[in-house]
Amino acid sequence: MFAPIAALASGGVVGLVLGLIGGGGSILAVPLLLYAVGMPSAHIAIGTAAVAVAVNAAAGLALHARKAPIRWPCAIVFSLAGVGGAFAGAAFGKAVDGQKLVALFGVLMVVVGLMMLRPKDKGGRTSAWLTRENAAHMLPRLVLLGAGVGLLSGFFGIGGGFLIVPGLILATDMKLEDATSASLVAVTAFGLSAATSYAWSGLVDWNVAGLLIAGGVAGALAGTKANAILARRKGALTMLFAVFVILAGLYVGGRGLFDLLQG
Repeated sequence: MFAPIAALASGGVVGLVLGLIGGGGSILAVPLLLYAVGMPSAHIAIGTAAVAVAVNAAAGLALHARKAPIRWPCAIVFSLAGVGGAFAGAAFGKAVDGQKLVALFGVLMVVVGLMMLRPKDKGGRTSAWLTRENAAHMLPRLVLLGAGVGLLSGFFGIGGGFLIVPGLILATDMKLEDATSASLVAVTAFGLSAATSYAWSGLVDWNVAGLLIAGGVAGALAGTKANAILARRKGALTMLFAVFVILAGLYVGGRGLFDLLQG
């Protein structure tokens, strides 16, 4: 039996990170479900995390949509292109041995941590909307990058915002803040796709998913308040979290590899 307190606390950690630094928290969901909550397999942990990621992203999207305009045409094309990739990635992920999946997830965490350490380009961009005039140039990029990111998102059962944001910037030359808002459309779509696929296979624990979501809401509220207080130190917090993700990734990947060799 899974510990309800551990599931709530895990959701709180994910939500706290999302509220505090604005992203990256969902990468912790699967390891927390495996090692803190004690889920029996990587596949159930991924399916359950995908449900929570989709719900949290939808809530975040609603908040962002109220505050600022979202580049809907770009976000929708990117998301539609990625949904097929997400379903394919989820099907592939379910077919991969659980320990191999854990080891690969550890590698992913290290990559995410390294990407978070890179300086972010905030200037010199126009954040163009998708129009008939630029469609011939922009559409192929949106479709190709959306499908690729969706594939990875579905395979690992994560939102993939760390890939979606640079993907949108590369495809459309968006400003960072616009890409961050638009990415929530894709995170929601990809999360729902992965969650649907895993749920269809009976690989979602709905009780734990509910607790994860509830804890995430409380954590996000606390993180948002802390963000206002620690706004000037956000860069340092992001760097510390990136280092933590890298170290956690090395642990998760090493443990998965060890279990794989033992098996």
